[in-house]
Amino acid sequence: MFDFDPRDHDSRDDERLGLVHHRGSRDNSDGLDTADDRRHSDTSRDRDDDARSLSRGPGGSRSSHSEERGHDPRSTDRDRERGPDRSFDPREPFTRDLNLPRGIEREVVRDRDYEYTLRGSETRTLATVGAFRVVSSRDLRDHRDRPLDPRTGDLRHLREQGLVETVRIPGTRDDYAVALTKEGRGLLERHRDRDETGHQTFWHGIKRERELEHDVQVYRAYEREAERLAQRGARIDRITLDHELKRAYQRWLHERDRDRADYDGHPDRTETDIRDWAHEQDLPYFDEEVHFPDVRIEYQEADRRWDHVDLEVTTEHYRGAHAASVARSGFSCFGGSSARVGGRSADPDLAEEFV
Repeated sequence: MFDFDPRDHDSRDDERLGLVHHRGSRDNSDGLDTADDRRHSDTSRDRDDDARSLSRGPGGSRSSHSEERGHDPRSTDRDRERGPDRSFDPREPFTRDLNLPRGIEREVVRDRDYEYTLRGSETRTLATVGAFRVVSSRDLRDHRDRPLDPRTGDLRHLREQGLVETVRIPGTRDDYAVALTKEGRGLLERHRDRDETGHQTFWHGIKRERELEHDVQVYRAYEREAERLAQRGARIDRITLDHELKRAYQRWLHERDRDRADYDGHPDRTETDIRDWAHEQDLPYFDEEVHFPDVRIEYQEADRRWDHVDLEVTTEHYRGAHAASVARSGFSCFGGSSARVGGRSADPDLAEEFV
């Protein structure tokens, strides 16, 4: 029985909310079935499930250079010939090229030697978490549009199948960061349309636990901006996180080094080269460095023009030179809120944009 109340634990204790048992795991010291046992069990312990019949199979921005990149819009005429989308779900762009269940009832999904069961809300959760690396459980929704709880429902079902992991956000009682496991990311990658270009990148694992309070708010900033874009009829294509932009920069910075016999660890790019690269990527360059947003949203306007908007989440810790640098970058800045126990807490629905 999965029996614990997060409020009974101190945040300095076991930060992991129930260890995820991976394939072949024999550790069952917490009394839970292993992932393999759960995948092949005919009986689910999810008391919140009300659908047991399983079917067979998965059913302000600066000027953009995206038009010059030859980006494949992947949108149909029906998508383009529309006004503002009043029923827009900000999670849908991340499931667009996935061949996974979309309905209310759970369906069997075969992946290599394993079987999983998923429904539409769980597909959206996996894709959204994968796109942003970490998302707060409070910001994810089940098939009844309720916030997810690691102890019940969709999130418990995904955890028990070994597809996600949950970690308490430091300083909080019942707010958890959700991330894909390696198996969860693999499931998404193996069930996507291979003939599409410009795929949404999916990530797994929690890499920066000390920055969880900041990182989970990136999705909240995205939601607010996505609503604004939808109101004017824009169609979101994908998002790019800061570490993906930085990875592309590092790859470019050192791409010629492997051919240098005298390579000493320092790239041979000049300041002019770096400035030009930043300009081509529509990223700010000042104080002798390239500046990266927390997230870039790529979208298509109703008139079919491609553009993007760069967002930065600012918190109470953004002071002095750091705050001045962010303000100078030209990114759309959203004020983050604190969920820490005993600390000051801003309204999580407020997002203030600075010019």
